Amino acid sequence: MNVVLGDRSRFAAEIGGPGALRRVDLWAAGKWLTCDDNMAYVPSFRHAVVDTAARLRSGEGPSLPFAGLSAVAAHRRLRDGDDQLHDGYRFMLWGPTTDNVVAHLFRAGDRLVITLEFWREDHLLDHPEDADAIFVVDIPAEEFTGILDGIAAELDAGRSGSRS
Repeated sequence: MNVVLGDRSRFAAEIGGPGALRRVDLWAAGKWLTCDDNMAYVPSFRHAVVDTAARLRSGEGPSLPFAGLSAVAAHRRLRDGDDQLHDGYRFMLWGPTTDNVVAHLFRAGDRLVITLEFWREDHLLDHPEDADAIFVVDIPAEEFTGILDGIAAELDAGRSGSRS
């Protein structure tokens, strides 16, 4: 049985199967993010998701770094600029399942702005419409952390291979 959390036009996860290696499909801005690798090693993936939710819930997350630039322009400038500054905005570093996208997170009060870009040459050859495209999600922080909490709970429920 698959469980879907969230809204694919903003951010969503679909989780399937039991065990330590589970199918985790993620969507943001209507794009399937885990198209290159949707099998997650549960202990590592869950830890990364829970850590992200805790950091966001504590208020962490920098605001847009460059005055007057849009989120898309800031994404490009971070991607092409100083690696140390870039690393401070990197987001969704959840292992092999999400390493096919470059993602940044910007906090705007109680909202999150997430920018995403596919970078693998094979993906861009198969999906030329994604070449040089940056996708943007604007989502309430509470909604996003709720989805992350749901992912962790579903991964916990499927550890033993049975559902409660």
